[in-house]
Formats: sequence, C-alpha cells, structure tokens
Amino acid sequence: MGGSVFHFGGIGGLVIGVPVGEPEAVLKVVQGDVERVLEERARAAGVGVWRGYRVCGVWQGPGGVRVSARGAGGVRVFGGEFVVGADGARSVVRELAGFASRTYPATVSAMAGDVRLGPVGALRPGWHRTERGWILARDVGGSVMRLRTLNCAGPHPARHTPLGVEELRREVSFIAGREFTMRAPRWLSRFSDFSRLAASYREGRVLLAGDAAHVHFPIGGQGLSAGLLDALDLGWKLAFTLAGTAGEDLLDSYGAERRPAAQRVIDNTRAQLALMRPDPGLEPLRELFGELMARGGAEGAVLASMVSAQDTVLPARGAWSSPWEGRFVPNVVLETARGRTEVTALLGAGRPLLLLFGERAARFAREARPWAGLVRVVRAAPVPVLDCEALLVRPDGYAGWASGGGELAGALRAFFGPAAPAGNPPARPAAGDTPDGNPAAGDTPDGSTPVRPAAGDTPDGNPAAGSTPDGSMPAGNTSAVGASAGSTSGVGAPAGGGSAGSTSAVGASVGEAEAGTAAAGASAGDPSAMVGGAGQASAMVGGDVSGTASAVLEPSPVRDADPSATVAGGAPVAASRVPDASAVADASAVVGEPGGQGCFPDPQAASAGGGGADGPVGGGL
Repeated sequence: MGGSVFHFGGIGGLVIGVPVGEPEAVLKVVQGDVERVLEERARAAGVGVWRGYRVCGVWQGPGGVRVSARGAGGVRVFGGEFVVGADGARSVVRELAGFASRTYPATVSAMAGDVRLGPVGALRPGWHRTERGWILARDVGGSVMRLRTLNCAGPHPARHTPLGVEELRREVSFIAGREFTMRAPRWLSRFSDFSRLAASYREGRVLLAGDAAHVHFPIGGQGLSAGLLDALDLGWKLAFTLAGTAGEDLLDSYGAERRPAAQRVIDNTRAQLALMRPDPGLEPLRELFGELMARGGAEGAVLASMVSAQDTVLPARGAWSSPWEGRFVPNVVLETARGRTEVTALLGAGRPLLLLFGERAARFAREARPWAGLVRVVRAAPVPVLDCEALLVRPDGYAGWASGGGELAGALRAFFGPAAPAGNPPARPAAGDTPDGNPAAGDTPDGSTPVRPAAGDTPDGNPAAGSTPDGSMPAGNTSAVGASAGSTSGVGAPAGGGSAGSTSAVGASVGEAEAGTAAAGASAGDPSAMVGGAGQASAMVGGDVSGTASAVLEPSPVRDADPSATVAGGAPVAASRVPDASAVADASAVVGEPGGQGCFPDPQAASAGGGGADGPVGGGL
C-alpha cells in the first residue's frame, strides 16, 4: 500500500494510504485545474455551458422546475424535471427553495492571497505557527507567494468587506512578529470557520450538492472531495429516476447517504481547528496527536481514513445486510472470460455491476435476469479481497448488496424498481452483454461495450450540425439548467466516469470574478450511458453560470413578483414563486452566511480586489 504524507490540524506526519494499484492518495491539484477538467468533460459529452448568468428565480410544480437567470442578454428561463443547486456557500438556489440549515457561527478570521512578498526569502514555504496564529506559505512561481493566515482571536468584525493587500500585509506581519512588504496582489480573499449543513438535501424537485449543502472550515481539501462524492452519488440516482427505472425511495437515499458524511467533515474540521488554537494548554494534546500519527498503524489510520473519506460507509438497508453493503469496492484486478480487467473498467458505462465469483454463484445470475437490461453481469475468478460469492456494485462504486445479505432481488427492487412483470420478457440487455454474464461477440478486451456518440455529438467532441455555437442542441428538448451566484467548490462526476460518446455529466463552479461554470448532463434516456449525469430533462445549477444538457429553452417573460416575496436579510423566497429578477439578481452578496471553500484554489478565478465575505474563491489550509 502506497501513501502520501499529509497533516491533521497542522500537525505533520499523517500518512494517507491507498490500496496497491491505486494512484496517489493526495494529488494536490489546484482546484481551478480540477474545474477545467470537469468542464472539458462536460463539453465533450455535449453539455452547453452558459457564462455570465446569475440565478434570480426558482419555481417548482407537479410538472417540473423553472429557473430564471439574468445575464448580459437579459433574463432567460430554463425548464426541466429537477434542478440541482451546486452554487456554493452563498447558494441562491438553497435560499429561494427555502431549505433550512443548521449553522455554526464563525470564531476565527482567516485570509488568503497571492502576492509578491518582501524582503525576498524572508518567509520560507511551509507552515509557520506562532503564539498569535498561523501562516501557510507556498511558492507558486514567478516570485509569487501564496499565503494563508489564521487568527484565532475571533471573527473579523467586518468580514463581509473585500480584503485589501495592506490589511493582508498587516496580518502576516502581526502573526509572524516582524514586518513584511507586499505588492502586486493577484487575488485576495477572506474565509472563516463558519459552518452550515442543510437540514435536508431535497425539497421536492430541488436538490443541493457541494458547498450549497455543506460548508466548513476549509482544511485539507475535504470540501472539494465531499462535493465530488455528492455529485457521484446523486448523478446515477437522478439518471435512473428520470429514465423510470429507479426504486421508489432511490432519490431520497441521496441525502440519507451524503448528509451524515458532511456532518462528519464538519466535526473533524472543527476538531482540527481546536488543535490549531494558540493555547499553551493544548500543547500536550498536540504532542499526543503527533505521537499517534508518527507511530502509524491503526492510530494514524483512523485519522487518515477520516480526512480522505475512505472510512465512509453508507447506511445499510436493514439489519440483515452483508458487511460489504455501503462500503467502497476496491479497484481489484479481475480475471474474466474476456481477459484481465478491473472493477473501474467494468463500471465505465455507468451501469450497476453484478460480480459472480465461482460456479456456485450462477444462481444469482438467474435471480438478476429480470433486470438484465439494467445490470451488467460479469463472471470472474474468486479474489481474496472480495470475499463473497456475488457482489452488486452501484454505479458510484459502492457495494449495494453482497451474498449473505438477504435476497438479491430485494436489493435490485429497492434500487431499480420492480422486475419485468410475470409472463413478459425481461428488458433487453445492453449491447455486448448477456443475461448470464458470459461474454458476447463484439465486446472489447476490458469488458466494456463500445457505445455510439449521443445524439448531436461528433466523435471529435465538436458540435454536430444543427447545434448551437456553444455546443448545446437547439431548443425543443426539455433538458435545461439555470444559473446562480458564484461559488467556490466544484462538484461533478470525475472525468472518465462514462465511456466515450456517453452523456456523463459534470458540474463545477469557480469564483464570481471569472463568472464560473456549471453543467448538467442528459442522455437520450438511457441511464446506462452515464455516470454522474443528471439525466434527460434534468437541471444542475452551479457557479454563476448554467449549463444545459442538450437543449436550451427560449427565454420567456418573468412576471413581476409581489415585493413581499423577497425579505431583507436574506429570508428565503417561496419556492413556488418566481421573484422579480432585479430583486435577487445580486442575492449572493446579501443572503445567507458566506463561507468560501477550497484548498489551493485557482488564483485566476478571482479579481485582485478580493471577493467579499469569506471570498468567492475561498482559502483553505
């Protein structure tokens, strides 16, 4: 098992391990780079991205949702069956839809920025701890230093105001105990330990993901990781729901699974901040944590698995469930009749996977036959790591069922609805699969099935004839998405989540100054063609900007709303109303508690003038 050296509460030496064959545990990729990869994946899948638009209204009813957004071209209205607010800590979607939240007030003040610091060499890269606080310095090249400060004396009295370079210089000098010069700021931002957790992740047809659902003290990059896992969990459930092949409670299980994980992140970041407070009485505790991490073994593994989310176990369906259920399935090498492959390769098409180990597992293939059009069945030689006869792997890589944990049919019914009615033939298996898991002619060596590009796509990713210049398809379909105010944490399905030409979708967001990006994916209706996609006629909102899945509805007039629909101080607007666009067009500056997130955010995503309260780009330690 390899590993990466990390920290817990600023105490170094924490080794985060990964199974053999997996990549590095901590990649330390700049958030802006992650967002660009996600946007590229979205565009390649045929997603349209609308920049420069802010959400100004959200409406839902029995037939679907509408999102109005204001931009340079005026107000546009987008329609769909669901809307996913992935619009960050200041989520307009969350406020307009009336989501309740539990909040934890700010207790510290933190700042961040990329600047030229003098005198040259006066502050070496790394962590600097004094009796007045912390400074984290990182050389980003070009004589530019990326700085983050933490002052535990209390929250900033004016943390909703933009940060200036002189204020950052004074803070760095105060904490370090010596004077510095500072010039040429590339970006500046504030953040704090304000935390929020939405009471639910779903209100009818409106769902939340990423920082819109949860914010916390940004330490260790956990906010970005949590947002990605949110999208991966929600994407496949939306896809099957929209295709009509989801169990009755499948979509509601999204919040039931991801909200406890977010609470755990909030709790551990608060614990880390407690260790970072400059209280001499905490020294014995810090020394104890350092000793436990230095030992490695089980003591350090508990913290490592916590901050890396490798210890996430989803709620089981019942007391009879197998110990495998809810655990992430390791990416082991499998020997199949088609040759050697891996779990991730078999999940590439975004379909659930039933692995059968040994001859005795054949009975499970028969039990799964009524769902043959949805579930991919693969026979493989037994492997010690997966110590069961049969294992159902969800599209997001978590185990949904294992032999010894009740009936397979019950699990399939819960996830994907009832089987084909008695006397009717089962659904048609996807091209290249057979109901019993044996290989069919025409399959590729790794067990995946070649797929055709989605309607409107071309093999090279350029817009097809008849599409609009931004890659979206002409109006007429029902898939659409709105926009929202700037956010910090990007969310979406990882690149490579679907096979070439599929409609795997990703959503991401960046700071207000860059206008942000977001996307929602749709397919021609086949959920097996996507991982993380919002599916046909769905909508995902992220950043300042909306992305459309395959169609953009033409703008329609937005009726004037009763002024009472918007309340001073950021009170939510009734979800059944479409408020006056001008009343909430800049709602990100006035509603909710700010709390930008992100670890090593892209400095190009914010203006040099800073982003206001807690920063649209965020900080991160």
